Amino acid sequence: MSSAKQVTTSTFDLSASERLQKFLKGHGHKTKLIVPLTPDASTRSYFRIPWKKGKAVAAVYPEPFDPDFHPYLDVTRLFLENGIPVPEIYAVDGQHGIIVQEDLGDRQLFRIYEGAPKEECEEYKERAVNLIAQIQKATAPAFERHSIASRLAFDEPKLSWELDFFVEHYFGSLRNEALRHAEAAELKAELNDIAAELAARPRVLCHRDFHAANLMVDRNDQLRVVDHQDARMGPVTYDLVSFLLDRRPEPPSLAELRAYRLLLLEERRSLGLDALDPDEVAREFRLMTIQRGLKATGTFSYQTAVCGRGSVYEQFIQPTLSIVLQAADWLDRFPALRRILRERTRLI
Repeated sequence: MSSAKQVTTSTFDLSASERLQKFLKGHGHKTKLIVPLTPDASTRSYFRIPWKKGKAVAAVYPEPFDPDFHPYLDVTRLFLENGIPVPEIYAVDGQHGIIVQEDLGDRQLFRIYEGAPKEECEEYKERAVNLIAQIQKATAPAFERHSIASRLAFDEPKLSWELDFFVEHYFGSLRNEALRHAEAAELKAELNDIAAELAARPRVLCHRDFHAANLMVDRNDQLRVVDHQDARMGPVTYDLVSFLLDRRPEPPSLAELRAYRLLLLEERRSLGLDALDPDEVAREFRLMTIQRGLKATGTFSYQTAVCGRGSVYEQFIQPTLSIVLQAADWLDRFPALRRILRERTRLI
């Protein structure tokens, strides 16, 4: 075993906090001021730490990494180069699995929604839609710099896997139910159609989890984007569906959804992107709503039934299925899916 390998192995025998303390001591910082932060369903550990004359956030990964081929660093460079407001990177130590980045504070956008006036919330939403358009404008640069995000996509296998995950964990893990053979075959055929149609849509750069928990309002009242390491290519409406519909307590009005779809098209136009047909975008939006909603329901079911986190996630299952049914009814398609969901829930 080489000495480098020995160092890496012994380093990762330490806990995340112990590795971070060792890292900070090496940079001359006090370790008593480390404050653990709680990420949402993450394999990484986050800490607020002293850094130079202020504070920073340290992400501590479960294993070492090569900084030249790390998704978070790669996408951060791509976003910063294209004016998308993500945290700045202060230091990287791949051997210890540590990234030190700008501290944006604790003001997540969904928290602001809870207490801000309606007009203020709407203003933030409009600014967020502008950010979606900015991310889409970075599509060509992503390919030009061979970003990791340009080599990943919501292709048919990925979309199908997410829908299979829904079936496994909503019906299996949560409901402890095996669908009848004919019923399962009908549902599978419809889910395959959803995945195939979305995979065939034109693709742009997507954040992938663009919702109000991953948007921060910094000390200058600017919206900042976080948790962007899974960016990839996908349908134009993907991030908009995520932003408007993830973890909603009830289905929004059709007028609200239409207004924000048209806003995205206008923001794209103002940035010089291709004009899109509003009716075609509306159809894609509904189809994307079904796929994303089922994918999210699978995650909520898994977190509830398998991980024992029902106090956090179970509350979102019924509202999300209501949103899925609203979209399927609007399209007037997928009768098996609509029947199966209505038979097994309190949805009408």
